Amino acid sequence: MAAKLGATGRRLELGIQMRQLRENCPPVEPDRVKGMTRREAVRGLKDLSEATLSRIENGEINFRRNVGNLRTLLKRYGVHDPELVAQFVELNRDSPGEDWLTQYRSVMPTGMPHFVGLEAEAVAITAYHPTLVYGLLQTERYAKALLECHRPVEDTTADSVKRNLELRMLRKNRVFRPEGRDPARVRVILGETALRIPYGDEDVMREQYQEIIKLTQGDHVSIQLLPNRRGYRSNNDFTILNLGDLPARVQTDNAWGAVSTSDKPREVDRFTRRFDAMVGVALGVEETIEFLQDLTKG
Repeated sequence: MAAKLGATGRRLELGIQMRQLRENCPPVEPDRVKGMTRREAVRGLKDLSEATLSRIENGEINFRRNVGNLRTLLKRYGVHDPELVAQFVELNRDSPGEDWLTQYRSVMPTGMPHFVGLEAEAVAITAYHPTLVYGLLQTERYAKALLECHRPVEDTTADSVKRNLELRMLRKNRVFRPEGRDPARVRVILGETALRIPYGDEDVMREQYQEIIKLTQGDHVSIQLLPNRRGYRSNNDFTILNLGDLPARVQTDNAWGAVSTSDKPREVDRFTRRFDAMVGVALGVEETIEFLQDLTKG
């Protein structure tokens, strides 16, 4: 089994392994060469539906307090070694208070809690945003101005803005100043529009430019500007998480505020090619710093 992971990483690893076991176990249906469907896997199990098993296999949740269902599935999948079963039970266990996202789940859109949990465990993050300063690069004042600007349209409360702001700053700290491990390698491309659309007053924007310059000076951070000129650019923002021994994931937002993620190699490769294509069009890191320094002068 994999090395030490946070709660989200362990749920993802558990889900991946349970899916692989289900898809490769001896068949129970006469027309299958190997494996079983989720419907067959959950047959007769209390409080475990196909939909719930799908969420478990996607790493969104674990078996929580119903470890009996986990043991039953392992038996159906042909896992009888007591030591191996014990490892799965341990992987399923959440330490009290370990899932730091719990208190913020109510203010996050669909799919976001799972992504944010994995973001904090990534060994490398690659991201692009055409129109906004990428969330992990935002200062507190810029983020607050952005959230307040969207508040009337999104019909959110002042408390929701406050909690979202807390979450955004917490995410930033967990990526750039993690406890007990090295910071993730972060590569970001920002569209020129992201730096020119003002949120807050001139002081807020100047502080934001200076923050990006400061972050870029770190050994593990690379930020490039994609100018408003001819050349390839993606129409959509996206983030790719390199999770080390676990499959990489790509995340995109949609117009309804939900978050879509995929660990399919074809999708991850497609967005990686998009990013690599934009690297060739974007300014280099030093040129980007010079551009930002000019912006700070107004």
